[in-house]
Amino acid sequence: MSGNEFRFFLSCDINLPVTFRVDRLEGTLPSPNSPNSGTDSTTEERKSELYVECALYIDGAPFGLPTKTRLESAGPLYCWNELITLSTKYRDLTAHSQLALTVWDLSCGKDDGLIGGATILLFNNKMQLKTGKQKLRLWLGKQADGSFPTSTPGKVPRQERGELERLEKLANKYERGQIQPVDWLDRLTFKAMEKIKDRESLKNGSSHLYLVVDFCSFEHRVVFQESGANFLLPSPIASSNELVTVWDPEVGKINPSEHKQLKLARSLTRGIIDRDLKPSSNERKSIQRILKYPPTRALSGDERQLLWKFRFSLMSEKRALTKFLRCVEWSDVQEAKQAIELMGKWEMIDVCDALELLSPLFESEEVRAYAVSVLERADDEELQCYLLQLVQALRFERTDKSRLSQFLVQRSLRNIELASFLRWFVAVELHDPAYAKRFYSTYEFLEENMIKLTAGVNGEEDGFKMWQSLVRQTELTAQLCSIMRDVRNVRGNTQKKIEKLRQLLSGLLSELTYFDEPIRSPLAPSVLITGIVPSESSIFKSALHPLRLTFRTANGGQSKVIFKKGDDIRQDQLVVQMVSLMDRLLKLENLDLHLTPYKVLATGQDEGMLEFIPSRSLAQILSDHRSIISYLQKFHPDEHGPFGITATCLETFIKSCAGYSVITYILGIGDRHLDNLLLRDDGRLFHVDFGFILGRDPKPFPPPMKLCKEMVEAMGGAESQYYTRFKSYCCEAYNILRKSSNLILNLFHLMAGSNIPDIASDPEKGILKLQEKFRLDLDDEACIHFFQDLINESVSALFPQMVETIHRWAQYWR
Repeated sequence: MSGNEFRFFLSCDINLPVTFRVDRLEGTLPSPNSPNSGTDSTTEERKSELYVECALYIDGAPFGLPTKTRLESAGPLYCWNELITLSTKYRDLTAHSQLALTVWDLSCGKDDGLIGGATILLFNNKMQLKTGKQKLRLWLGKQADGSFPTSTPGKVPRQERGELERLEKLANKYERGQIQPVDWLDRLTFKAMEKIKDRESLKNGSSHLYLVVDFCSFEHRVVFQESGANFLLPSPIASSNELVTVWDPEVGKINPSEHKQLKLARSLTRGIIDRDLKPSSNERKSIQRILKYPPTRALSGDERQLLWKFRFSLMSEKRALTKFLRCVEWSDVQEAKQAIELMGKWEMIDVCDALELLSPLFESEEVRAYAVSVLERADDEELQCYLLQLVQALRFERTDKSRLSQFLVQRSLRNIELASFLRWFVAVELHDPAYAKRFYSTYEFLEENMIKLTAGVNGEEDGFKMWQSLVRQTELTAQLCSIMRDVRNVRGNTQKKIEKLRQLLSGLLSELTYFDEPIRSPLAPSVLITGIVPSESSIFKSALHPLRLTFRTANGGQSKVIFKKGDDIRQDQLVVQMVSLMDRLLKLENLDLHLTPYKVLATGQDEGMLEFIPSRSLAQILSDHRSIISYLQKFHPDEHGPFGITATCLETFIKSCAGYSVITYILGIGDRHLDNLLLRDDGRLFHVDFGFILGRDPKPFPPPMKLCKEMVEAMGGAESQYYTRFKSYCCEAYNILRKSSNLILNLFHLMAGSNIPDIASDPEKGILKLQEKFRLDLDDEACIHFFQDLINESVSALFPQMVETIHRWAQYWR
């Protein structure tokens, strides 16, 4: 949506009852002896029992019966926080509808019980329905007047408004989402606001009482229009040159003449003519331009018409199918039928494009079934790369037992790794109340079909045993959660908690030391684990006290994992999946950047397992060795090699730096610091902890590329040949990943309905940010220049150049 576009609802179309929340009373109650005095004295002899009477007035006349809140006697702060629903509907309101609110004290007599009242218009001077919190000044000793104009307006007169009123108006906009939240800045702002509030209160005393009400908010603004009217009466134009806003109620509606022309152009009788149509040179160029559009871009009416017109000549162009299906008017039965027939004859599309057809944009069951038929061509390794998103795509299916659900289950029955991951991905979503039934249906379908499997001739387990081996994974994680609770309750330092952990594993929970039967590792189901080694298990020194566990494996080896409880790691799971996928895409182009896509699996909404990779943080390395090179010299010394280390080790370091620099840039990874950049003994650098993605960052002014000074110095500085090689790897990797931009965008689009924080907050905005990072408007050569400039900008920020923006970026790493 463009910045100038104004979307709105008409009040006459809203068939909902008028709803608002009576929140609280601010200020000090006046003395009962002088209700109009506004003095600070309070009455100790009695306890006030307040309620609010709410009455709706339309054009100055009462409309419906008044409504009362419950009694509130928890003074001095009176907070009702009560939702009031009137019998009147929004469509019945007029432009001069008012809400009259009167506060009464039941502890006084009938005559003395009136505290004060205030009246508020429901529509503002722009004829828009008021939303969010409204702070009304009470007229002490007066009952709210519903006549028009009212004698008890709750709005503070303009000449009396101060800094506090201005800030409260901005806070109201913030709560309604009209001001972009910036976590660290918001905390500072609200703290400052509290100080201003206290200062104003001391300066003015408590001479006024305020009633805070919270009006219902809608997805778009609500503009007043009377029922049955086709236009709004414009405001009288003043003699001065004054802009008058006139709302067009037909904005966004179908133009009848255009619709008729479209129907004629797409008439089925034209099918015979269209079959032989060939695009002209200019039309062919336009079509090729449209086919290069990313999947996130909507087609204009002319573009849709162009693709429909030449649909028959495009059938041999597999890239055109997804664009063609976007042109179809699916509400037209005959047109939809013709589109499905053409789809069956179209050149078979790639798996990447099939993922687009499973997005929420395509509701047709036939189209989604076709997408699944294309996915059937993918091998198990490729399918596992997309499994997380395919499970999320179940949200967009029309039925619980969809073709996609059946396909995922059937493929899982042939591969225990797929089955294990499918079971976990589905189980985690059972907590989503909106789709729990859908995911449970798939879970049940997997269980029923797996149990029916018979033992194979090659000594394979029967289905019941296979299912039990997967269920035992859940039992294991439940026991680990129990251990974490016990360990957290131990008072003392981390060492005491480690002792308690080992004591539990060796004593009360000794069955975890040697399992009765091997369990498939949740992180790597092909690996059978037989027990935990207590002496090699530990706890990390952090607020959540994650466990570091060493499992014995059936083949005599070891498997080290981290188990977290109290942290949602689904976002980390997504990012590491993307790192793994990008690593695969780069290797397919013969570029191995020595990435470390360690395994991550969310086993619940706030728990999960991570593969433990022996490594040290850059903060630790710099503290102990002062530089990265000194650290690598310890493991890979070479007197004749560059900087006293082996050439292989340095090359590994440079490549891994390049790989993660490109990936963290594309995914918009934020909150990078020396504690979440880790280095392995062989020179491979990698990133962990992905709490901020898609451009979000808790620190202000993040640099475009996540490079720290120590990384550049380890390459010999910004003028060295090794740094030049680093830039070359970055540009090569960036252009390879740009070729697969549609695949990555489609996978993120399928995550739009997920509960992952940085996607759920605004899926459309997040995906557009991701698309921007690919710079699809540039060719490969222009992209090399763009990316080199990006690296140079980021690196120059790390060295002494006193330019304001660069100085801010340098602060990021402090």
